[in-house]
This record gives sequence, structure tokens and C-alpha cells, in this order.
Amino acid sequence: MTSEETQPREILTYELFGLAVWEIAQQVVDSGYEPDVILSIARGGLGLGMGLGYALDVKNLSAVNVEFYTGVDERLEVPIMLPPTPAAVDLTGLKVLIADDVADTGKTLEIVHAFCEGHVAESRTAVVYEKPRSVIRPDYVWKRTDLWIDFPWSSQPPLVDRHGGLAH
Repeated sequence: MTSEETQPREILTYELFGLAVWEIAQQVVDSGYEPDVILSIARGGLGLGMGLGYALDVKNLSAVNVEFYTGVDERLEVPIMLPPTPAAVDLTGLKVLIADDVADTGKTLEIVHAFCEGHVAESRTAVVYEKPRSVIRPDYVWKRTDLWIDFPWSSQPPLVDRHGGLAH
């Protein structure tokens, strides 16, 4: 076992994820914010965005692809938005709820928030987890932790290795 494997981790199950989505949606409702669109940060924020869309009765969902993590605690210098990105004109004047799985450094949320700034009526952020070092304080958070998080969708290796065919 590597030291990575023996470190304490935050474990999110699909069942807990369902509870997290509902509780985050309740926070949004309780705050009085009524988003016109939910902008999910792919890949981690897609499930949250879909769940919030149903819970908040928002059918206008969009996604933006941001690359930052390359492995456990390995990341690029700065996050980059990958094409295709939603056209800023499509968001003009709308109230946007930006959804992601975790605000770790917060830089991914920061780049998407900056993308929206000046175009949208208002944008707020929702995450399942927030870490203390995040440069952005999300508006809606289910849980705060400083541990590495095992998400149910990424805790197992992929079935396919895109660089070499089937994984096993």
C-alpha cells in the first residue's frame, strides 16, 4: 500500500450524493435565489447540475469543460477552459448557478465565475465539498473538508484506457 492509500479520505457514496444534492437545493431555495440556468463544470459538476436542475425545476442546463487535475493532488499550473464553451451571449442577463463537485483550490470555479462576469445578471456557486484553501467561497456547500475525496464515480479505475483500449 502506498502512503496515498493509507491516508484518511472523505468517502462519498451515491446515496450520500443524493442527500447532498437535495440539501444543496434546499439551501438555494432558502436563500431565495432562483437561477435561470445551471452551468455545470465537467466532469465532476455534471451530476450535481443535473440533480439541482430537477430539484429546482430548472430545465436550462449547460456545461463547461475545465481541465485542472491530472491525478491525485496533481494539477496543471492554471485551469483551462476546453472547447466548446457556452456562448456568453447565451447567458446574458440570466441568473446562473455554477455547479461543481469540489472547491479545492477554487481556481476552477474562479475561471468559470470570471467567464460569466459582466454577461450574466448574477452568478452563484454550488459545490458538494469545499476545502479550506479555496480562493472562492462557494455560496452553497454541502460539506467542508481538508481530506482527499473519493467520489463514487471516480473511486474505481476506468473500464477503458483511452490510450490503450480496454483496461481489463
